[in-house]
This record gives sequence, C-alpha cells and structure tokens, in this order.
Amino acid sequence: MTEPGRATGDFDVVVIGGGAAGLMCALTAGGRGRRVLVLDHANRVGKKILMSGGGRCNFTNMYCEPENFISANPHFVKSALSRYTQWDFIALVEKHGIPYHEKKLGQLFCDRSSKDIVQMLLDECAAAGVTVRTDTPVTDVATGAPHRLQAGGDAIACESLVIATGGYSIPRMGATGFGLDLARSLGLAVQPTRPALVPFTLSGRPLEELEGLSGVSLDTVTTAGGMGFRENLLFTHRGLSGPAVLQASSYWVEGEPVAIDLFPGMDLGAHLRELREQRPKLELKSVLGEQLTRRVAQRWCELWVENRPLERLSNADIEQVTGVCQPWTVWPSGTEGYRTAEVTLGGVDTAALSSKTMECRSIPGLYFIGEVVDVTGHLGGHNFQWAWASGYAAGMYV
Repeated sequence: MTEPGRATGDFDVVVIGGGAAGLMCALTAGGRGRRVLVLDHANRVGKKILMSGGGRCNFTNMYCEPENFISANPHFVKSALSRYTQWDFIALVEKHGIPYHEKKLGQLFCDRSSKDIVQMLLDECAAAGVTVRTDTPVTDVATGAPHRLQAGGDAIACESLVIATGGYSIPRMGATGFGLDLARSLGLAVQPTRPALVPFTLSGRPLEELEGLSGVSLDTVTTAGGMGFRENLLFTHRGLSGPAVLQASSYWVEGEPVAIDLFPGMDLGAHLRELREQRPKLELKSVLGEQLTRRVAQRWCELWVENRPLERLSNADIEQVTGVCQPWTVWPSGTEGYRTAEVTLGGVDTAALSSKTMECRSIPGLYFIGEVVDVTGHLGGHNFQWAWASGYAAGMYV
C-alpha cells in the first residue's frame, strides 16, 4: 500500500519514480533483502500504466526483440532484454492470476483493467518490504557515498540511487524532465529528445483536402526514415494517427515526407489494367472504394483523378492514380507533441551506463532505467518490456 507523506531515514536503495521501471526495480531489489524506498511526486504510482492500452495496459509483446527498439547504440538493449524476457513478465502476470489476451501482433492486454498490473507490482513490492511514498517530490540530489537527497522536506541517504522518472511524454500525467535535467547537471551526455509514437499534424491545403474524413481508418504501409509499418492509418481532424502513423513517427525527420502505400501487397496499376479488360464499365471510384472506403475514394477522385469508367482510363491515367496511392506522399507540418506522445525518443546516452546493470559508469551507485534512457520501443508493448527488463537489471545490482 502506498502512503503520502514523510519518508525520513536511510535506505539501501532509493528509486525516484513510481512507474513501470521504478516499481520493477524496487520489487527486485527488495526481494534481494535490500531496504528500498520508492518516491513519486504524483498522488499515485503507475499513472502511465493505468492509462495505457485504453485502460487495459498492453503490458508486453510476445515477439519482443532488440530490433523493436531505437537507440544511438542499438546493441545496448540486448543484455537486459535477454535476462528478463517477455516470458518472465508473463509468468509474473499468471502467478497473480491476471487474465489477459493477445490482441494482435503479439500484443498482450489485460482482460479487465490496467489496475491489475499496478496492483500486482504494489503487491510484489509489499511482499519484498519496499516502502512506497507518493506526493513526495524530490527537490535536491547530491551524488556521492552515500547519495543524499531532499524529498518532501526530508533528508534521505542511500547507497544506491535509481532514476526512473521517465521522459516528457504526456505532461498531464505528471511527466517532467527531472531525470534528464539531473543527468545533464551531472555532466552526463543526453541524446536529443523529441516526441515519439505520436500523431502527425497537417496544415493549410493538405489538411483542407482531408476535411470530412476524420474517423476513417485504412490498412496501409506507412514509411518514414526508411522504416515501413503495415498497420491501420486513421484520419483525424488535425492530421493523421493510427498505429501505422505512430510507428512511423519515431523515425520521421522534420521537414521530410511520409510515404503511405494505400494498397499494401497489391500492384494497383496492374490491377486497374486487368479490370479495364475484364470489367470496362466499372467506375474508378468503385475500385478504389474497395480498399479506401467510399468516402476516401470519392475524395481522391475529386482531388487528383477524375472518376470515370475504367475503359476511359489511359495508361497515363492509371499511372496518375497509382502515383497518389502507391505511395500517397504526405508532408507533415509537425506532430501533436509531448501532449499525446506515448514515449520520449532520446534520453540519457547509453554510453554513460552499463548495459548489464544500468549503473552510471562515472558515478558509482547511480542508475538510470526505463524511458529516461536513450531506448525507445516500437508500439505494441515493447516499451513496457524495456521498463521491466531495465528495472530488473538494476534491481539485481543496486
């Protein structure tokens, strides 16, 4: 059970941040007999867990691999992920009798509520003797032997200090740059940060062209920065969202286009030429509508290719159709920003940390885990798996 208020005294381990990574680290260290204190400035722990997955928490992915992560050092994740796998976390979920299901692509969700995962972590912390304090902001940190900090007006000392404060994403949930600011103040390198897994915004004519399509979802391959993802795209009143767009956003570079294949797995030009021979009276918008929905097909015909029977389409016309569908090239004006971004790309440079223990190489007893580190997962439970794995890695050594 968490308690707001004072937390005076000395501990073996202090974890700043009561999210997924912080709680996993705490219960792991507590299970080793360490005296552990978790501090969180919010009024409850696990807020991001609670809101994730539409309230059902996509807590891991059965197909999680190092290739599902972005980092300046793509090899950094391998050690932690191999020592605490998705199967380890699934076993913990099953131990607590939490019902779950696979939604798609290996994504595992709670049947009931994200609250089950938070309660599981708190129960494990309680069993390990971990002290959890909410409403306790940390106002000052002095690293050393021991580390000392001021939290909620109290002086606290510890042998090991773990920073699990996340990134800038979703500030309404209490996200801050505390861990990143601390790292910079200690002279540690921080990779540039930006919102990731975030919707694209459009402006001006590109946005006007899509007016009235908000809420329509399409199967696409959406590509940015050389990485393509086959998932649904969703038109919004501000631009584009949906899993395909969120995935691509992590690779998008501002000022660059996004290529969207609206007919994935199909050669649209060949399909249209074949139908022109077989069903010449069939109208173009009807063919496009089979994949794009009637509303989108009508709009594409209004914007770029006049609707008419296929027998009246020349080869040049067909090339024009395919040119606005395979791919449809979009130039985002930006993203929705940290306000809706699921994660923060970038973070504490992995070169400053041990991939085995997550300990800072230059400051003994200081650890960084979870989203605050320059490791960002793909959509679908991978970021939670990084939280569990990095938290466990630190928890075994603090």
